[in-house]
Amino acid sequence: MGYARVSTTDQSPELQLEALRRAGCERVYTERASGARDDRPELARMLRDVLRAGDTLVIWKIDRLARSLKTLIATADALERQGVGLMSLTESIDTTTPGGKLVFHLFGAIAQFERALIRERTTAGLIEARRRGRKDGRPPAFIADDVLAAPRALMAEGKLPVRAVAKRMGVSVATLYQHLGRRDVPERLAGAEPARA
Repeated sequence: MGYARVSTTDQSPELQLEALRRAGCERVYTERASGARDDRPELARMLRDVLRAGDTLVIWKIDRLARSLKTLIATADALERQGVGLMSLTESIDTTTPGGKLVFHLFGAIAQFERALIRERTTAGLIEARRRGRKDGRPPAFIADDVLAAPRALMAEGKLPVRAVAKRMGVSVATLYQHLGRRDVPERLAGAEPARA
């Protein structure tokens, strides 16, 4: 049995699925969920209802099964108790052998260490960027003063709702209010259309 996982909806599992098919998997279960999450319904269903003693769970890479060493080991132990082997194609790991079990634990520890280093470098980079005056998130939208005449006129006429004016300007309602100020918005529009990002 094969198990493939991608973290987001815009990632494609095709590479994993092709590798699992080539490895001879009779059935492949695919999941779209972060490896850090414990609630992965497809994996849980496989462990509970599908896999039987003598089966082998085949994955493309060990980080497809879990992101933390603790979860990897717990899953491998659960499979072993069921009499199910675990095979990782990328790392050439097969837990049905003693050597495979050792390599599995070593690779799991290395993968967790690598993720911790990446997280540490990212945090350090963010701290340094803040120290230099850069803020997180996207830069704030800016509307030049001479451009504000058009939305002021549109809203003064009262024919278009604030949301429509903001859409025409390509900014959020909150940004439009921020640049115009409430005094430029007719009372009937301001009351009916609260500022929202």
